[in-house]
Amino acid sequence: MKHPLRLAVAATFAALLCTGVPVRAQTPAPAAAPTVIKTASGALVHRYQLANGMTLIVKPDHRAPTAAHMVWVRVGGMDEVDGYSGLAHALEHMLFKGTDKLGVGEFSKRVAAMGGRENAFTTRDYTGYYQQIPSQRLEDVMALEADRFQHNKWSDDEFKREIEVVKEERRWRVEDNPRSALYEVISGVTYLASPYRRPVVGWMNDLDAMKPDDLREFYKRWYVPGNAAVVVAGDVDPQKVFQLAQKHYGSIPARAAPARKPQVEPAQAGIRRVEHKAPAEQSYVALSFKVPQLRSFDASPEADDAVALTVLSAVLDGYAGARLDRGLTQGPDRVADGAGSDNGLWGRGPQLFTLDGIPAPGKTTEQVEAALRGEVARIAREGVSEAELQRVKTQWIAGQVYKQDSVFNQANELGRLWAQELPLDAGDRIIDRLKGVTAAQVQAVAAKYFGDDQLTIGVLRPLPRDPNARPRAKPTGVRD
Repeated sequence: MKHPLRLAVAATFAALLCTGVPVRAQTPAPAAAPTVIKTASGALVHRYQLANGMTLIVKPDHRAPTAAHMVWVRVGGMDEVDGYSGLAHALEHMLFKGTDKLGVGEFSKRVAAMGGRENAFTTRDYTGYYQQIPSQRLEDVMALEADRFQHNKWSDDEFKREIEVVKEERRWRVEDNPRSALYEVISGVTYLASPYRRPVVGWMNDLDAMKPDDLREFYKRWYVPGNAAVVVAGDVDPQKVFQLAQKHYGSIPARAAPARKPQVEPAQAGIRRVEHKAPAEQSYVALSFKVPQLRSFDASPEADDAVALTVLSAVLDGYAGARLDRGLTQGPDRVADGAGSDNGLWGRGPQLFTLDGIPAPGKTTEQVEAALRGEVARIAREGVSEAELQRVKTQWIAGQVYKQDSVFNQANELGRLWAQELPLDAGDRIIDRLKGVTAAQVQAVAAKYFGDDQLTIGVLRPLPRDPNARPRAKPTGVRD
């Protein structure tokens, strides 16, 4: 069972597990030369720095005449301030509304005419734009993307139309989705200082109050070369890509990223509970525990625990018939129709370990809550078997080969790593760390991080549905 938070974390983690055991061969980079990292699969990742501060990352893969081209900006929901939530996401929408050279919607039409596909996405941590095209059209999309990165332009009337699309997207994704609405409430209660407490799509009141110049100022502040990276993977020559990047992106005037102030989440000192009522078929419960995140691959208690918590989550919910499935959803006395677990391994902000469940008919959220915590407590008492550890580790490693079949996945992984200021071979390094986790480490973190003081519990209480209400269709114009 996947809930919104777990999907986001799972997508990030899956994108990272794409290369295998590390071969940490790096060549020192002289001026204007790339840093080259050799992955476990033998592929080379080339990292360049343009003179204006923009990063270029290139990973050749000549198995098919295609390429993925992405622009990543290290700005997301966490870079907004109160009263201005939703700016990063709304700006992503406006990047498709034209430049001095292109009219509204013309960017997408030109990519389609090349035989390509394109889209964009915004998260708490970053914003990304991508095109998947025949490799011979790479320069064409680079020219388009460089133009809109530097010269995004639209009228006030266009903003007024598009912000209504964003509002409708909020209604569709959150207000008409009871579990998404619950997680929005949970985030607001879990975090006090961290900007992760605000929704990426924005509060409706902030969207109502948003002005065109709010977005223009946000764009000028954050869309600068020193805060952006171009990532290309596919049937390309790195040196030629570098030359194209210099031609199209290198002329953008140099500007560094604005300084960011630390926003450290204060320590929690007691359990927090929140309930959300909404029309729904079933009740639902989610338990979010504050846990350490992986900030570095250097050995440290925090890093070791973050990796061990990821293994613990996989033991609980990493495969069909894992512990939560067996313990909560099977048998005549089952308490749940579904149950899950996920660990937030890394990100620009603080991370959570989440357990969740849907009560079976006749069961309560309180029973599911107790059963979820009971499975973790059992591991804290009794530990886990070597067979369980080997199963989850083998699954992770086996998944690498298949993920490499997509050049988009390769580019996406590299962009995520750059955006989170992680080494470009982090996919290799994390597998290396996961393989070394012991049963004793898993038992230790199960005993350490699942008390009340770091816990927030959210419960969805279902209300009757309006029998005449129709599900809201995906709004026209929603791209991500």
